[in-house]
Order: sequence, then C-alpha cells, then structure tokens
Amino acid sequence: MGTPDFAVPALEGLINSKHRVLAAVTQPDRMKGRGKKVLPPPVKILAESHGIKILQPEAVKNNTEFLMELKTLNPDVIVVAAYGRILPKEVLEIPKYGCLNIHASLLPKYRGASPMQRAILMGEEKTGVTIMEMAEGLDTGDMILKKEIDVDGMYYPTLSHKLSKIGAEAILEVLEGIEKGTVQREKQMDEEATYAAIINKEEGRIDFENKSAIEIERMIRAFEPWPGAFSYLGEEESLIKFKAGEALPEKDEWNDASPGKVLRADNDGILIKAKDSVFKLTELQVPGKNWVDAGSYLRGHKLEIGAVFK
Repeated sequence: MGTPDFAVPALEGLINSKHRVLAAVTQPDRMKGRGKKVLPPPVKILAESHGIKILQPEAVKNNTEFLMELKTLNPDVIVVAAYGRILPKEVLEIPKYGCLNIHASLLPKYRGASPMQRAILMGEEKTGVTIMEMAEGLDTGDMILKKEIDVDGMYYPTLSHKLSKIGAEAILEVLEGIEKGTVQREKQMDEEATYAAIINKEEGRIDFENKSAIEIERMIRAFEPWPGAFSYLGEEESLIKFKAGEALPEKDEWNDASPGKVLRADNDGILIKAKDSVFKLTELQVPGKNWVDAGSYLRGHKLEIGAVFK
C-alpha cells in the first residue's frame, strides 16, 4: 500500500526479492499540473509495468467490497509506505504477520503526515526511517527497526529520496527477520512523541517579523517543491518564491531596520532583515518563470533599497 514516489523503492525492492507481491493498493488517479490531466500515482505506474494487480479504493473505511478483496488475497504481510489513508482495525487484522509501515522519522518523534518537512523545519540534525507494526492509533505501533541519517542541510526532495531507499532496504531486512523469528519489537513512549501535522499552503508565507533568518532557510528547504517559501514584494505585492539563501550574522548598522526591509541587493544576493538577523536570498522565482540567481533577477527587475517583503 503506497501512493507517491516515496513508496516506489519499497515496491520495487519487494518485486525484485524472493517475496511475492499479490497486489498494490494505491490512491485513485488524480488531476495534476497546470493542464489538470488525470494522472496515475507512481506506485500504480510501477505495478502496471510488472503486471501486478492494482486496487484503488476511494475510501478504505467502511468499504465492504475492498475489505473482501483483501481477505480473498489473504496476504501474509501488508507493507505500507506513504499510502495516505488511515487503515481501520478490520484491515489491520487481515495479514498473518500484521501491517508494517515504513515511516520517515525516528519514532516516536514526528508521528503523522509530514515527518520529513517537520524535521527540517525544527532544525533536526538527524532523522531516519522506522519500520513499525501498525496499530489503530496514528503511528503508535511497536517499532521493529530504525535507520538513521544526518539531515545535513538537505532539501525535502533529496531527503525523501534518500529515506525512501533506506526504507526499502529496511523493510526487506524486517521481512527476513519475521521469517527467521528473530524480530524484536519495542513499545513507543507516548510521552516522547511529537506530531508532524499535514502541511498547508499558508505555512509557506514568510513572516519576517516573527521568523529568524535560520528559520527562513529551513522553510526554503522544507517546503520545496510545495507550497514553497514565499513572500510579497513592495506596494505591488509581487509574489516571490525563495529558492535558496543563508542566514547572516547581525551587524550594528542593520539593528534598527524593520523586518522584511531590503538592505542591499547585488550579484551576491538580496539582503533582507529578519526577526533577529539578516537573510541573504541567493536564488528566487517569480510566477510563470524558472528560478534564477539574485544577479539575474536584478538585471531584469528594478529593486529599490528599502523596499519591503510583506
């Protein structure tokens, strides 16, 4: 059970292993992109290329037909990776060895829908993958295996790609342990749990008055490609997406500047006053255009010192 690119390496690993994939369960095809074309999820594309049975229920809960299909398949294990639906008790009870989730955090930290983005936003130095046995709560089941990596300044797409590969290796390791009877389970400590709520578009809006320069840099990395870290420039309120930049040390000459004010703009970058220091914007994007470096933007747009990002 999986839907986006994150789930593809796990399915690919299972297909290429000694295990037999009975079916791939994924979300229905959706309209995407500017052309609003109906496109299949990445998991469906891979499953189709290998002739694997595909199930795409609109809903999982109270879906008798889907439940009967799963029971007919009679799987030993259900592997879940970013499926995007909470599984009800009647589904969790079907497989002989349970439902195993590839969760992209070091549980019990960052239970929920957006663990990788939240780890970046919170400035975590390390994150990873946890293989857990699914229970009725939100990512509350027993932990079986953890794999850890350094966040190391990665943007969300890069982190997701790396963790998807690690998760694919980890699930095969756990299945091997189940077959051999060597798997050890560890209870999660609820008092240590944190939650990674789903990302909403408005979170990408940069609040210079309340965000430090370091927090802005983290927003850029966490919210790529969606919703992006963005602000509105000047009286015209031109939308600007922030693609790259860095926090700079505060200087006395900038202390009294108001948040969002442009302090300097040249080929090296656009300096903007943040809550506690200064953020240097080095790459940006305007609607309908490709991202460019600061110098290229300034050659095509007039930007006054003292202009304000709102």
